[in-house]
Amino acid sequence: MPHTNPRFISRLTRNTLALILAGGRGSRLMHLTAWRSKPAVPFGGKFRIIDFPLSNCINSGIRRIGVLTQYKAHSLILHIQKGWGFLRGEFGEFVELWPAQQRVAETAWYAGTADAVFQNLDIIRDHNPEYILVLAGDHIYKMDYGAMIAYHVESGADMTVGCLEVDVERAREFGVMSVDGEQRVRSFAEKPDTPETIPGMPGRCLASMGIYVFNRGFLFEQLYKDADTPSSSHDFGKDIIPNVIKLYRVMAYTFRDPRSGELAYWRDVGTLDAFWEANLELIGVTPPLNLYDKSWPIWTYQEQLPPAKFVFDDEDRRGMAVDSMVSGGCIISGATVRHSLLFSNVRVNSYAQISDSVILPDVDIGRKCIVRNAVIDRYCQLEEGIQIGVDPEADRRAGFHVSEGGITLVTPEMLGQDANHVR
Repeated sequence: MPHTNPRFISRLTRNTLALILAGGRGSRLMHLTAWRSKPAVPFGGKFRIIDFPLSNCINSGIRRIGVLTQYKAHSLILHIQKGWGFLRGEFGEFVELWPAQQRVAETAWYAGTADAVFQNLDIIRDHNPEYILVLAGDHIYKMDYGAMIAYHVESGADMTVGCLEVDVERAREFGVMSVDGEQRVRSFAEKPDTPETIPGMPGRCLASMGIYVFNRGFLFEQLYKDADTPSSSHDFGKDIIPNVIKLYRVMAYTFRDPRSGELAYWRDVGTLDAFWEANLELIGVTPPLNLYDKSWPIWTYQEQLPPAKFVFDDEDRRGMAVDSMVSGGCIISGATVRHSLLFSNVRVNSYAQISDSVILPDVDIGRKCIVRNAVIDRYCQLEEGIQIGVDPEADRRAGFHVSEGGITLVTPEMLGQDANHVR
């Protein structure tokens, strides 16, 4: 593959329209998505999941972005309006919200990922991009899309699929592909029972990341064909890719760390256990995802909040946080926080003990509470002395959700509290 210069990539990214599919419910996150879509779920102390693909676009030089929304999108819409309005329309830059709006027929909802794009072809045509980058809005990673688009162009591809190497057990959750010596996709199966492994790498498979680059004309042609196929589920992974790999040039782009060449960080925080684990990874000494990387900032809506505060220094009543991340607006008042991540505006009152937990914004934890191995949803108010994560059976009897991995999820509704549903 010839060397790609930055100017070449900048021309490609300038002529690219990114479409972020952000309408998914994310039902495996259980009650965390009862009032918000999965891309709107808070992550990492001050962000939302949608901020990661959006930031990747901005940092890659892609500044024309459509966000396709559907399921309970109000909090997502508010977040994007507040935090992503800094692009300048005079320069042709934008983050536009595209809800399902019956643009093609009297269909209220997007029927699948391909249908979501198809229903907005008139808008895409008006923007007149040369390349179209389709992204999932619910994964955590840092990726320079410019390199992938350059690979797409240099390889002469009609379509390029972003992929990563995963173990065979995990591969059953993804679209799995096989490639030839030049990385051309030769077969593709969506969530197969027996995934095809990589030649010479037993136990490893090549899985789709849900990231696609298309030439504009090719995408239009395939979406029209798919729309005219009554038996189609109108999905990129289930329908579009299997139908094009034999007749067209579909390439695989393996996602790796640009410095080390090793497999790059990528997380699908689609289950409660995965969400809890990915958040707590961030507080490690050398976390796999570096939020302090100034060369690749994660942008978001910046609330104007006071610094975190720790008060009282008595022997049995010391406000402290150890091996933790604590966001702005938090007050740790004579309580102990260990190996936990606290989002904005959390108050932890005297004698409370928090460990190995993820506390979402605007939570009030009462005096003498004990919270372990838990995710506490936004706006929860924990009464004095309540214990969460100490006894899973007691948690279940109290109406809390306990995951397969033993993580307890608490929401305001489980506590009988009338909370703000705009989360």
